[in-house]
Amino acid sequence: MDKKKEAILKAAQALTENYKKEELFMPKNGRRLPDRAAVIDLVKDLRSVIFPGYFCADTAARIFPEQFSTYCLNEYYDRLKEQVEIAFLYAHQDMELQEAAELSENICADFFAKLPEVQQKLLKDVQAGFDGDPAAKSKEEIISSYPGVFAIYVYRLAHILYKSHVPHIPRIMTEYAHGKTGIDINPGAEIGEYFFIDHGTGVVIGETTEIGNNVKLYQGVTLGALSTRQGQQLANVKRHPTIRDNVTIYSNSSVLGGETVIGENSIIGGNTFITESVPADTKVSAKSPELVFKKPRSSVSKADIWDWDN
Repeated sequence: MDKKKEAILKAAQALTENYKKEELFMPKNGRRLPDRAAVIDLVKDLRSVIFPGYFCADTAARIFPEQFSTYCLNEYYDRLKEQVEIAFLYAHQDMELQEAAELSENICADFFAKLPEVQQKLLKDVQAGFDGDPAAKSKEEIISSYPGVFAIYVYRLAHILYKSHVPHIPRIMTEYAHGKTGIDINPGAEIGEYFFIDHGTGVVIGETTEIGNNVKLYQGVTLGALSTRQGQQLANVKRHPTIRDNVTIYSNSSVLGGETVIGENSIIGGNTFITESVPADTKVSAKSPELVFKKPRSSVSKADIWDWDN
């Protein structure tokens, strides 16, 4: 027996034994998880009706907008319903097919009925981005290219399904946005209107975070929990902060804890670490470290000019 065949047969035998011992490796009762690729495709395609003219080259969107949106939504409805039904059947092994079908129908009807409201909120988010970013040349630029707007768009869709207790799918959606933008918004967070994330990379917004209206976050901001040592015992417990209206939080700041409240009209400076509440109308800043400037010694070469001594 050559080495290739021997290695493959040995690995296959060991893997098969692992499959038998660990239920995670095989679908339960023949049921399957939602199709991640199908969910992501739906997220991409829904942009064509939320922001017509940006993510679809079909001229019907301009010439026959009502017919175009009706045609698209009819298809997207069926695709979402299929994945929602699959998710419920997998998560609830005792659920019957008819019950899952009826539940999925109700959830999808609610989801699509709320799309116009989501669209209006996203337009306000785009306006917030334009009003708050002097580098923005137009609102069209923000819609088509800003990662913060994309992450918020995905969150607002996923949040509807999260509130309907749909398993798996909301997190698939937001983790797709996380991987694409570096912005991690849990679908359970409650976020108000006129919300903007500038630059965005490294932003984390935890599941039980509450954010009011007209809030702006910069890159590296964490709205997190003080501790997760108790693991699943903390499920459904308020463990992330509350951010009131008209708050700006600058880069690389962490606001932690379920009892931590940032009051209205406050500004949180960069590189701050906050674990207690901040009153309204407050500006918080970290004390700047002392900066030491040294001039390079004239006797060293340019290649070694910044090899610092103590």
